[in-house]
Amino acid sequence: MKLVDEYRDSGVVLGLSAEIRRCVTRSWTLMEICGGQTHSIVKNGLEALLPDGIELVHGPGCPVCVTPVELIDAAIQVAARPGVVFTSFGDMLRVPGSKGSLLEARAAGADVRIVYSALDAVKLAAAKPASQVVFFAVGFETTAPGNALAVLQADALKLDNFSILVAHVLVPPAIEALLASPECRVQAFLAPGHVCAIEGSEPYERLCARWHVPIVVTGFEPVDLMEGILLAVRQLEAGAARLENQYRRAVSQAGNVSARAAVEQVFEVTDRAWRGLGVIGKSDLALRPGFAQYDALTRFGVALEPVNEAGGCLSGLVLQGLKKPRECPAFATLCTPENPLGAPMVSSEGACAAYYHYGRKL
Repeated sequence: MKLVDEYRDSGVVLGLSAEIRRCVTRSWTLMEICGGQTHSIVKNGLEALLPDGIELVHGPGCPVCVTPVELIDAAIQVAARPGVVFTSFGDMLRVPGSKGSLLEARAAGADVRIVYSALDAVKLAAAKPASQVVFFAVGFETTAPGNALAVLQADALKLDNFSILVAHVLVPPAIEALLASPECRVQAFLAPGHVCAIEGSEPYERLCARWHVPIVVTGFEPVDLMEGILLAVRQLEAGAARLENQYRRAVSQAGNVSARAAVEQVFEVTDRAWRGLGVIGKSDLALRPGFAQYDALTRFGVALEPVNEAGGCLSGLVLQGLKKPRECPAFATLCTPENPLGAPMVSSEGACAAYYHYGRKL
């Protein structure tokens, strides 16, 4: 199958592995940002094909994982209001807040439904004018265009029973926050191809120049990732620090101009608290004042209340690349997908979930 099977070719993967071994002369630490990259790496056993000196650590590129506890609590409060139909992607339902999850709220009687896009929620609002339909708008730059279009469509239809609970975050500020940390040990990054397909590669070029760090945009198949690792290692060995685009079949420097325009029309950039990472400046998308009537927190008068993370959960350190999931004492014992202490164990893109399902023996 064109553009799929050739990127899963084991012979090509092994050839790239051999080339990495030939060019490495010292130890290097690389971080793949996206949880989708992590799952592919762990599922396909790619780290076992690397020389001992190359370590992969896993970054905060899982929007479900970095949604703060207080926002989960707010979502549960909104969902419990009479007349509310609360809609969300499926992997958000089991993410623990401080007093439960959306799945538990549904079990207690809240009308919480799984949808596949924000536009599904708009259709539901049009079909149920007597209900207040809320969509949990979670994601990075990849889902922001669809959520922006949903708001624009609701506005065009003059739906006064549709709103969104915004939980959008941006990747480049997170990378910068990691690099600015005195604990950072990452020497090169594999940037997420789907995010760059929207935003383009230019924001990452600025990061390379400012922090003198190699960044390689990759896809999510085994060949994509191994080639990205090879390109990053070659730069590190040569003392280079530039942006390279391995995912040329999907990513351009400018990105998707139409999608970016829709996002800019509906959202503005603000500061944001990330679960496990703290506040990161200019890392959040919030509704612009002209669309404030679609803000669920404002509509239902719900305020975010600071809360503490669950005790015994090291997900914050995992999201910063400072710990591997198996280094957490609660991993696969007190913390499992059925009873998660932290979001990385329950999210479909979480590093802990990847290790639990594919890599507990790594």
